[in-house]
Amino acid sequence: MRDTRESRLLLILLVSVAFALITVDMRSGENSPLDGPREVAAAVFGPVEEGVAAGVDPVANAIAAVRDSGERHDRISQLEEENAELRQELGSQEHRESRMEQVEELLGTAGAGQYGIVGAQVIAIGAAQGFSWTVTIDVGRDDGITQDMTVLNGDGLVGRVTTVGPGTATVLLANDPSFTVGTRLEGSEEIGFATGRGDNELDVQLLNHQADVHEGDRMVTFGSEDNEPFVPGVPVGEVVSVDRSAGDLTRTVQVRPYVAFTQLDIVGVVVEPPRSDPRDTLLPPRPEETDESGGSAGEGDESGAGGESGEDGETRDGEASTDGTDSGNETEGDSVEPEEDPTAADPAGYARQPEEHAAAHARTDPARS
Repeated sequence: MRDTRESRLLLILLVSVAFALITVDMRSGENSPLDGPREVAAAVFGPVEEGVAAGVDPVANAIAAVRDSGERHDRISQLEEENAELRQELGSQEHRESRMEQVEELLGTAGAGQYGIVGAQVIAIGAAQGFSWTVTIDVGRDDGITQDMTVLNGDGLVGRVTTVGPGTATVLLANDPSFTVGTRLEGSEEIGFATGRGDNELDVQLLNHQADVHEGDRMVTFGSEDNEPFVPGVPVGEVVSVDRSAGDLTRTVQVRPYVAFTQLDIVGVVVEPPRSDPRDTLLPPRPEETDESGGSAGEGDESGAGGESGEDGETRDGEASTDGTDSGNETEGDSVEPEEDPTAADPAGYARQPEEHAAAHARTDPARS
């Protein structure tokens, strides 16, 4: 067709008619007057389209398969390598030792606090309840888990159970902004409420605005009525900064939690509360306390050496004097060995070396602790 004035007018007319039909179709909704012609066109051209597709699809699929075969082979090889690396990582001795250490720390904390726990492993993180900071663990209703139970690990408070299924449960982590737990300050017994911030710190509102609190002070859970959702005495964290603003009804402090929420693996769900409040006994020893205990041991060694020298000197003096004096000095020089404390090696009374698989689902008995 030649490009004439008539052809251009015809093209404009067809475009205008097309826009008009589209507008009428959109405005009419489900009762469009074009539904009838559309069905007729589908009935006429549908079989033709199916026939053409049946003839063309095999050829197109063959071409696509040849084109994608190289990429698929490379992808399969890459996945096989990744799977081999993952198997090697999971089966490495270092990974097993790390998990056993977590299990031992968890059992030690549960035993010292007289908590009855069910061990669990974190199998998924996040997205279970929108944008909340949550993890999924591999125990649930069939393991005796119910909603609003305390979750901890060897370091301290992890969170609380919010949703329970037959074999899994969802745990809201303590650093979630919607998380709140009652706390008690070590030593001064000041009470407050800790709230997550979505990062690695917690905000704690102390009810006493004149509370004497300093950086380095530590907190544990205060406990809830009937021990749900929180049992008492679980370590929470350490104060890193104090808001000194005057005139407020409460005092705000920032606390660094003991638990690393981005490195969770082995945890325990408290299914039996302690017989009595463990208070501050589960808090980790301070560095200066560790240094002092080491210094005391050194001083004891020096005293022992001095005592031996004294004993030797007294014995030699006794030998140079009369028999009666000699026997008296020997009595003074005799040293008495202190009795060894059977609980020194295991202050928690919970020294156990469980197998990893059993410990992940072991239920501790608080009566043993």
